[in-house]
Amino acid sequence: MTDVHATDQPAGPRSDAAAGGTAAAAGVGQPIGAGLITALVGFTSSFAVVLTGLRAVGATPAQAASGLLALCFTQGVGMLILSLRYRIPLTLAWSTPGAALLAGTGAVVGGWPGAIGAFIVTGVLIVATGLWQRLGALVASIPVPLAQAMLAGVLVPICLAPVKALATAPAIVVPTILTWVVLQRFAPKWAVLVAFVVAAVGTGIDIAVAHRPLDLAAMVPTLELTVPHWSWQAVIGLAVPLYVVTMASQNIPGVAVMRSFDYEVPWRPSLLLTGIGTVVGAPAGGHAINLAAISAALSAGTSASPDRNRRWIAATTAGASYLFLGLASAAVVTFIAAAPQGTVETVAGLALLATLAASLAGSLADPTHRIASLATFLVAASATPFLGVGAAFWALLTGIVLRRVLPATT
Repeated sequence: MTDVHATDQPAGPRSDAAAGGTAAAAGVGQPIGAGLITALVGFTSSFAVVLTGLRAVGATPAQAASGLLALCFTQGVGMLILSLRYRIPLTLAWSTPGAALLAGTGAVVGGWPGAIGAFIVTGVLIVATGLWQRLGALVASIPVPLAQAMLAGVLVPICLAPVKALATAPAIVVPTILTWVVLQRFAPKWAVLVAFVVAAVGTGIDIAVAHRPLDLAAMVPTLELTVPHWSWQAVIGLAVPLYVVTMASQNIPGVAVMRSFDYEVPWRPSLLLTGIGTVVGAPAGGHAINLAAISAALSAGTSASPDRNRRWIAATTAGASYLFLGLASAAVVTFIAAAPQGTVETVAGLALLATLAASLAGSLADPTHRIASLATFLVAASATPFLGVGAAFWALLTGIVLRRVLPATT
């Protein structure tokens, strides 16, 4: 009878092989975990901003859910392509500043189809930037303080939402704000995520107490395609500012963040892919995808892996995770639609406070042209359209003109 415990192989090499396999598994496990965190933090920290923006330009709850699904899928596929092709931790994101711009702009000429047309034009402009270097140089020539002032003005109404919501849903909003404040003190990275969880729990309790049924059929993820409407007002008032803020606040800083970790971004392929992705996702409601900026550090830093040659696994994992998160978009929107008025706006406002602070500081950083920056901020914050064109465009135009006309001060 053969002893099942007997072996002809020496014990030492087998132990070494097992140890090597364990080390390899551990080495892969860290970037996989980092990728999951990248996707989860990116989604939960700003999806409320996306939904607020899409609803502001005319989307129904179903169309907003479709837009969130399209954004998750296009950026997820984009991350998989770029990270596998170039073996670097290149992550993408939806344009959070762009979504905030939508919320500040509101309805455009042509309604929701008009907004869809503007999204497509934005994607075309991003593709053109990848193909034509001078267009990228033109965007880069826009003074940073003016771009920051325009963004800050757009963010003000959204960041006021938590204050306004205190009057409509205090039982949910007060615990949400307090949670955010406490986490800002002890664990700021998780402040928005935990605040969202508190808001979700409060919403669930409110729904149960009020006996409001949820539409389970609406929780099935579906794409709501819309035929675009073309209007010059939507192109100038929405597409151009959306393109500028996406380039200035996402793509260009995204390159800088990657360089800080000693990674060179393939500029042209990245812009071509994100631009095409924006065009493809636009009919389903996706407003814009771009290079990740702040969240890029989660996959590109040492926390993803001490071995920089393994960090691309984090980006690949993040891309795959977004494909699964997209499937939950309809359920998230259905749940939020049943929430008391102001709940989702509160989460969106809290998520953008840090961005508002940075934008305000950046807009006034140049003491020689503060009047131009201040005028840009005020026009954008007014959210007042003119000739059917949104305030963001006029804010940027005002700042450029004043910067040229008024003398520099000291």
